[in-house]
Amino acid sequence: MLKKASLPAARMAPIPPGRRAARLFSHGSMGVWFYAPDGADLQTPHDQDEVYIIVNGTGSFFCAGERVQFGPGDALFVPANAEHRFEEFGDDLEAWVVFYGPKGGESAVV
Repeated sequence: MLKKASLPAARMAPIPPGRRAARLFSHGSMGVWFYAPDGADLQTPHDQDEVYIIVNGTGSFFCAGERVQFGPGDALFVPANAEHRFEEFGDDLEAWVVFYGPKGGESAVV
């Protein structure tokens, strides 16, 4: 079954109580979310691997002891259970978030 999430719809999607992002759709272990932090990024580690695709905004991203700069069009991988957060970003930060795979993350074997 085809599933689609548009940026205008994502921006209007409600954020459930206790969450920091809006869930747009899922299939099996995969979930697509929209994340636009307000002021600070207060995330805690997640139990699945995830990919952020930056829509708008710039800043730095901390993950498991490393920092990188990011901007629109960048994709950032975060392994399951890794401490991570967006830092030094403005009010325009928006990102697609894709969670996938088993709890604990997938093997790094290619």
